[in-house]
Amino acid sequence: MPVESGSSAAARQAKQKRKSHSLSIRRTNSTEQDRSGLQRDMLEGQDTKLPLSLRNNLLDLFSQIEREFENLYIENLELRKEIETLNDRLTAEGQTFEGADLAKGALKTKASHSTSQLSQKLKTTYKASTSKIVSSFKATTSRAVCQLVREYVGHRDGIWDLSVTRTQPVVLGTASADHTAMLWSIETGKCLLKYLGHQGSVNSIKFHPTEQMALTASGDQTAHIWRYMVQLPTPQPVADMSQQTPCEDDVDFSDKDEADGEVEGPNDCPSVRVATTTLRSHQGVVIAADWLVGGKQVVTASWDRAANLYDVETSELVHSLTGHDQELTHCCTHPTQRLVVTSSRDTTFRLWDFRDPSIHSVNVFQGHTDTVTSAVFTVGDNVVSGSDDRTVKVWDLKNMRSPIATIRTDSAVNRISVSVSQRIIALPHDNRQVRLFDMSGVRLARLPRSNRQGHRRMVCCSTWCEDNTSCNLFSCGFDRQAIGWNINIPALLQEK
Repeated sequence: MPVESGSSAAARQAKQKRKSHSLSIRRTNSTEQDRSGLQRDMLEGQDTKLPLSLRNNLLDLFSQIEREFENLYIENLELRKEIETLNDRLTAEGQTFEGADLAKGALKTKASHSTSQLSQKLKTTYKASTSKIVSSFKATTSRAVCQLVREYVGHRDGIWDLSVTRTQPVVLGTASADHTAMLWSIETGKCLLKYLGHQGSVNSIKFHPTEQMALTASGDQTAHIWRYMVQLPTPQPVADMSQQTPCEDDVDFSDKDEADGEVEGPNDCPSVRVATTTLRSHQGVVIAADWLVGGKQVVTASWDRAANLYDVETSELVHSLTGHDQELTHCCTHPTQRLVVTSSRDTTFRLWDFRDPSIHSVNVFQGHTDTVTSAVFTVGDNVVSGSDDRTVKVWDLKNMRSPIATIRTDSAVNRISVSVSQRIIALPHDNRQVRLFDMSGVRLARLPRSNRQGHRRMVCCSTWCEDNTSCNLFSCGFDRQAIGWNINIPALLQEK
């Protein structure tokens, strides 16, 4: 039988004494200390290479974490009990709270607010249901009709922007992340011309008001002005792709994404490789550009937080418009006056007035809580702004303190457009939808979208065509295609 040495016996006795001492302390401590001490004793018997002091520190930290979680759990249970009690009181009113994230002091305030929300929701639901019943007895001509007429496919990457020429021949222009801009026949969907002069993503495209010239902005920190000459092909019969689909507002057909195959660009499309004028004053991505009225000057917006005003004939920088705190996202010019509006990630947009040659003034609009993705002029004295805060606001230039209409949506809004003749706002969304509203904020329609038609990715931009063509609205997105729509909004709906 082995005999225990004196040193090992003394060590064992000291260890037993420490254990008995710790046990006596644990009997007088709280439940948390009981658990931590038990865990410490269990780990003491395990083989480890960690120093004892480090191991004890880790055990203490784990114990503190466990206590914090336990306190949160107990507090959560108490809040749930309070919410259940409050729900019992509100059962007679038909309102209950969901979740357990209400603060104790705010329960009464939130209760009254939620009750009013329920009342409004019931009114809206009742109104919508009765409207559907009544509309079934009306003629189909009283409903908004949205027809997908044609798809313009050929880009190898997402399409950021699109525009329609303001002179004959009327063609569609697209700007893509594949470093190209393309001109399309609206009636046939055929590519007429491809511009290859940029070294970076082409972020916007705008056409000269009277001449066959295009203005493109790019991620290569430049803006290009280039001339084009196109000949329209013979129009082909329009394929009935949607069979006069009524615009839907409440039902989505499918959210399944189709696999994006490799799109082959038009091989027989002529190209332009050299710009007539190159504008080089920005120190960052040029995100947008537009022509001032008359077409003798252009304005560009950049991620260097500045907008530049150039003379087209000399390509000289006339003004540098500074003041935004973050990157610019868009710029737009008034169709009949020397006014410019710039949008920014700093949640504001600014109105620049160049009507007086001796001085230019600036006004700041602060009405959004997130990036202002675009702001555009209407024919009158209004500006319409869209934002990542999921709202669109209509402003009166004569009263900039507050918007005259606010549209709230369920998704971020990208580059919007306003129909000159019908005064309808087209909202392209991150969630692949395109919605139509009037200037007073009343919803008119939503373009149909399913896995068979419509956009399958984020919709980046929309633009209206006021000429007598088969399509009067165009949209583009990151599914590499532009779509031409025929929108028929009866006067009855627009007057509502």
